[in-house]
Amino acid sequence: MARPGVYFRETSTGGAELAGARNGIVAVAFQANWGPLGEIVNLESPADILRAYGDEAVAGSKTSILEKIFLGGASLIKAIRVGTGGTKAAITLKDTTAETAVSVITLTAKYAGTRPLSVTIKDSLSITTKRECIIYAGTMELCKVLFAKGDAGEVDALVAAINASEGCVVTAAKLAAGNGIMAAVTQTVFTTAGASPTITDADYSAAFTVLESSKWNTLCVDSDDTGVHALVASFITRANDAGLMAIAVIGEPTSVAYETRKADAAAFNSQNLVYVLNGFNIGGTDYEGFEAAAVVAGLIAYLPANDSPTHKAIPGAATVVGPLTNTEVVECLQSGAIVFTASAAGAVWIEQGINTLVTLSADQDAGWKKIRRTKTRYELIQRILESAEDVIGSVGNDSNGRSTIISIANGIINSMISEGKLVSGAVEEDPANPAAGDSAWFVISIVDLDSIEKVYITYRFSFTEE
Repeated sequence: MARPGVYFRETSTGGAELAGARNGIVAVAFQANWGPLGEIVNLESPADILRAYGDEAVAGSKTSILEKIFLGGASLIKAIRVGTGGTKAAITLKDTTAETAVSVITLTAKYAGTRPLSVTIKDSLSITTKRECIIYAGTMELCKVLFAKGDAGEVDALVAAINASEGCVVTAAKLAAGNGIMAAVTQTVFTTAGASPTITDADYSAAFTVLESSKWNTLCVDSDDTGVHALVASFITRANDAGLMAIAVIGEPTSVAYETRKADAAAFNSQNLVYVLNGFNIGGTDYEGFEAAAVVAGLIAYLPANDSPTHKAIPGAATVVGPLTNTEVVECLQSGAIVFTASAAGAVWIEQGINTLVTLSADQDAGWKKIRRTKTRYELIQRILESAEDVIGSVGNDSNGRSTIISIANGIINSMISEGKLVSGAVEEDPANPAAGDSAWFVISIVDLDSIEKVYITYRFSFTEE
């Protein structure tokens, strides 16, 4: 500086905000008779399901998979309806012309599908200058709009009100002016029925592509088809290679031969994929195949990385569907399959929390076979990635800048040690790859923590005459 004096500047000492654990989020691709196609819808509780996607009782819908995910413990579902095409339900509304009523508006459902819709148009009881248009699914009110009541202006007012409402499940198109006054109707069923979209494997692939841009813990599908399962396995591996860090869960029903199920599990051979081999019964209903897998997906997402699915009871389950002998249980565990067994107290639980990894590569240790340890490792990677992203491009590639990265990673490691997820860990610059240009290399050494799953006790008894 040219003049004498005290000069200062402000710098960061590396106190970057550290990312926390992300738990409880399940992604699912499934069929439904209502709802947007190929778009993620966030569901926070079972109460959201009916309004968003309709009823399982209607043909072409598998919304019960969402209930099963919540049963497993999920706190948030990222749902995506699969399918292509289909038709949307519609109805034509008339005016009050005395001699021959004029068709003035067509209402068209926003989504293709067979969900039965009806419409009511009536005067508002609370606002005398307004009328109401209400769309129902059965007795459930899906949306309601108010429009101005008055001579000759109701047609235009109703069209404008519907199309301006983001929450309305229909769109409106004006056909004619008529006399401008809407005829009253009461829960009149849409006269043109909708049709559900067609479903192919390609639709699941398209859904996975959309889900890849989101963040979640586990993935499941509403299909027992092995072709769809192969797509799931391929997608979850690709997504994790890109930094997603999640686990997919699939299952096959007990109608598939035992040897086939066991072989199918082992064939995946992946820490990214969990395979459910049998099922359980709740309230007289069997849960197996994709339905049992959905419960497990919810459970894995719910559990923190310092807990294991091993010996976790299934809420409400009374009996095992497809019970196995001791020999078969051992065979399944060796094949990388999740199996349900009964505890000494009669609870239905997961025998052991493992994935389908059975044959290790040169870069893997046996910890990758456990769901808990895989989830811990993925959480570590996710938290470091998300925390370090905030400083990328903002620090220089010198010793100070690289120390910032090391500080962030060590902060995550120390947090996970205190959370009971890691035993120890350390970060250093990679001595084999010195930093150069805009690139820096680091080595992170981790000892993660497992759960006690096998207890060996030696009893020493002695006999005396006394």
